[in-house]
Amino acid sequence: MIVVYTTELEYPWGTLRSTNASKVKVMLEEKGLSYRVERMRPGDLWKKPAEFLAKHPLGKVPYIEDGDRLIYDSTVINEYLEDQYSVPSLMPAAPMDRAMARMFENYCDEAILVGDLPGLWMPYWSPPEKRDLERMEKSRAALRNRALAFIERSIGEKAYLCGEFTLADIGYMCLAMVLQVDAFDLGAFPKISAYLDRLRARPSYFAISPATSLVESAGRP
Repeated sequence: MIVVYTTELEYPWGTLRSTNASKVKVMLEEKGLSYRVERMRPGDLWKKPAEFLAKHPLGKVPYIEDGDRLIYDSTVINEYLEDQYSVPSLMPAAPMDRAMARMFENYCDEAILVGDLPGLWMPYWSPPEKRDLERMEKSRAALRNRALAFIERSIGEKAYLCGEFTLADIGYMCLAMVLQVDAFDLGAFPKISAYLDRLRARPSYFAISPATSLVESAGRP
């Protein structure tokens, strides 16, 4: 059984999860693979004890153990899972279509998950009275001005970014998770709003939904 190492905590306002680790959980769910979630102590992400660095040299989550194999970095993990467990395939067949899927995935990582989203997401890990509201609003504005405008153009009339659901869409499920917690107003982005609703309707979203408890999302037998 695959073991996923991540950070997840329950708060009165929902179950909050590492966005990058959520990418891996969605991939495992879409592949129908058995896995177990091992939750790290949040302090380890800051203190980076030696035993943690021995698993992930950058002291981050996620990383996985698949038997005696250890893989870290959410993009590398998901590409490994696609290669190692090829059915069902979550990558297009044609080389250019595969390149497009990778470009959409890369954009999500760099512009959203480690770009504009943390300024909105990280304050939610604190009580409301301790949140930096100015930082959160700046993050919302940055998302509207860059990433959301790009996705609105890219999705067009397609159901998913590459037509069919692929690995390209998985990172955007993490965006859907954060914007659900934030009750983000997508009135100016109707195509994104419909797209994120489609992502939330997929069975795999249950594993990362803010409405899903830690007990309910401990893995897949």
